[in-house]
Formats: sequence, structure tokens, C-alpha cells
Amino acid sequence: MTQHQASPSDLVPDAHHHMTIHWHNFVKDDEVLVTEASLAERASIVGRVGLMLLGAGTGAWRVREAMNSVARPLGLTCAADVGLISIEYTCFEHGHHYSQTMSLPNSGVNTDKLHAMEIFVNNFAETLTNLTVHQLHTELDKIDSKPGNYSPLQVGLASALACAAFVFLLGGGPIEMFCAFFGAGVGNFVRRLMLDRHITLFANVSVGVAAACLTYAGVLALLRLGFDVAAAHEAGYIGAMLFVIPGFPFITSGLDMAKLDMRSGLERGMFAILTIVVATLTGWVVAMLIQLRPENFLPLGLSFWPLLGLRLGASFCGVFGFSLMFNSPVKMATTAGIIGALANTLRLTLVGFALPAAVAAFLGALLSGLLASLVNLKNGYPRISLTVPAIVIMVPGLYMYRAMFNLGLSNLNVGGTWLVQAAMVVLALPLGLACARILTDKSWRHAD
Repeated sequence: MTQHQASPSDLVPDAHHHMTIHWHNFVKDDEVLVTEASLAERASIVGRVGLMLLGAGTGAWRVREAMNSVARPLGLTCAADVGLISIEYTCFEHGHHYSQTMSLPNSGVNTDKLHAMEIFVNNFAETLTNLTVHQLHTELDKIDSKPGNYSPLQVGLASALACAAFVFLLGGGPIEMFCAFFGAGVGNFVRRLMLDRHITLFANVSVGVAAACLTYAGVLALLRLGFDVAAAHEAGYIGAMLFVIPGFPFITSGLDMAKLDMRSGLERGMFAILTIVVATLTGWVVAMLIQLRPENFLPLGLSFWPLLGLRLGASFCGVFGFSLMFNSPVKMATTAGIIGALANTLRLTLVGFALPAAVAAFLGALLSGLLASLVNLKNGYPRISLTVPAIVIMVPGLYMYRAMFNLGLSNLNVGGTWLVQAAMVVLALPLGLACARILTDKSWRHAD
């Protein structure tokens, strides 16, 4: 067995809960090509690629596939166990093996880095094996240090656009959309500031949701004072908090379990559930304090064709906004928006024709996955960077909140009904994407 002997700098603790891995300390000779480097040096490249992809928000199957794609040209066999924020892996070569356990401080999503890492992995066998280990780590440093594409204010505006569109798709009108625009914008702006300061999950979700609900209520109160707006428009406050929907962990959880990556799937699913529980409980408490109730939206009275056109536009805006929140470049976000507009409008139209919501969600997700596969063949955008924003807008946040609201009031029959309906839709979405991957991706279709 070959083991890495830690240098003193490896053992110096950072002033944080998670210690930094000093990747360049693995390098023994700056002049040796990676293909001729030691087992530990080559394995460090494999592990770092996996950890960076995991940090970008992709699922366990894609992380393992990328690690294997890097390991093969290096003459290594890799076995990896991938979770939500940790990887344990071993690289084998000629009777020797090298193992590492690595973890991230937090779970997040960055589709821009995900795309950059996919380009790195796809080019590795042909071009990057001509580099030294030091040069490869320098290339990975460049990707790892890429700044976010958007400021907190821009992210707040993106969530404002997405949630205002979300409110319309739920049945709200201009007043609900106006209030949700400001509520979601302020809420996600506050949450982004907290995330930039590494504030923990429960705190950033609860404070962000509370800020969104209070802002919605404040804007509505001003409208009621100045324009005599009816109190019934308070129903849209639910839409103002939907920027916290954990779309990536929800969807990658289902996809991982479809590939029997149970550890990652269950951890991601629990992360998503915790986020939803904290968000809905916070919304419920705020609603109780300021006397808001999740009543039905007032009818808009639109005929089929105007409604269809508005749904296409709102779906595009919603998906585009969510995609920007995931740090997608504008071109990628626009592509995701077009896919989401078609898929979500199909779903809503099918529901309008009395198809069960879960079946409609499955078909919408299936269409999203098929379209993303076509785009992936053309421009190489990661499928998950297109499909998740496109179907986040299908996640039944309204159902989830109404379930928690009624359960909190001990209306178990009503709350249970909403909860079951939400669960059925949530299960249908990754199943639709999994079906699309089975149909279009040979490597994903097989289990060997």
C-alpha cells in the first residue's frame, strides 16, 4: 500500500471547521508529466476533480463518471463513494492503492463552474495529460477561483423576476406579482449576503424567507393605503418565498437513487426536505404573526390562447431567473428558459385538461430532459444545468406550504391531502428526467 505522508503545512488547522486541502503540496517534481507522476500525485488530480464537481452541485453519478474519465488516462482504477458534501475514494495501480476522504463545508450550486469542469474533464484525455501535476492543479485553481457572475443585487433581481412569474403561474394577478417581486427580491438579496458570509443553512433560509414575507406584506399594505387594494391579494405572499426551493438537491436526489447511489440520493433528499421544512415553518410563523392566510387567488378570467401565451412568457422568465440564481451565464440561462417555457406550459395545459398533476409533471420533466439532451449534443451545456432550472418552476412549493400551514393548525385532513399531492409531483419530476436520460444517454442507461 502507498500512503501520502502529510507535510507540516497540511497539518496546520485553519480558523474554520473544515481544513483546507493544499493541493500543490502533493507535487514532488514540477517537471514530470502527470502520466509519469507518482500514484499519490495522480490520485490527487482525480480526487480534486470529483470534489469540485460535487461542490458545483452535480449528482453522485456524474461525479463518479468524471473521476473515472480522469483516472483512465492516468492508468488508474478509481472506486468512489459520494455523498452530499463528502467523497471517499481509492485509486488502484499494480497492487498499490491510495485512498482519500474529502469534504466540503457546504452544499451549493454553480452551473458556470459545472460547465467549466465538464470542459476540463472532456478535454483531459486528449490535451491535459501533456501537462505536469502542478500545471493541472493550476488549471483547476483557475476554475475554483472563478468569481460569481452576479452581485447580490443582481441575484435579488433574478429571484424577483422568477418569483413574480411563479406567482402568475400559480394563478396570481398583477398585484400579487408586484408584491412578490419586491418580497422575493429583498428576501434573496438578504439570503445571498448571508451566504457570502457563510451563515449556516437554517439561519440563511429562515431569515431570507422572513424578509420576503414581511416585505410582501409591507408592499401590499402600502398599496391598500394608497390605492384601496383588496386584502384578498395577500395570497401571493407564498410566491415571494419560493426562491428557497432546493431544486438541485431535489432532482439530483431522485436521479442518484435511480442509479442506486442511495447514500447520495438520501442525503440530498434529506437536505432538500430540511430546507423546505425550515422555509415553510418560517413562513407559517410570520403569517401567524402578521395575519396572512394562503387563500385561493382571485380568478383572472383569461381565455385559452391569451393564457397560453402568458404562460409561455412567465415560464421563460421564471426559469431564466432561477438559472441566473444558479450562476448560469446569460446564454445558458436563456437556453434553459426556452426549454422551461415549453415544458412547463405543456404541464400546465395538461393540468387544465384535467390530467392528474403528477402525470403532467412527469411529462413536462420528460420533455425538458429530451430537449436538454438535444442542446447538450449541440453546444455541450451540462444537461443538469438546463433541466433543473427548467423544472424547479414545476416543484409544488404552494402545495408544500399549504400542507405545513394546515398541519400547523391541526387541520390534518387538509394538510395531509396537500402533502400527498406535493409528494406525488416531487416524485414525478426526477422520474421524468430519468426516463429522458434512459432514452437519450447510453452510458446512463446501463448499470455496468
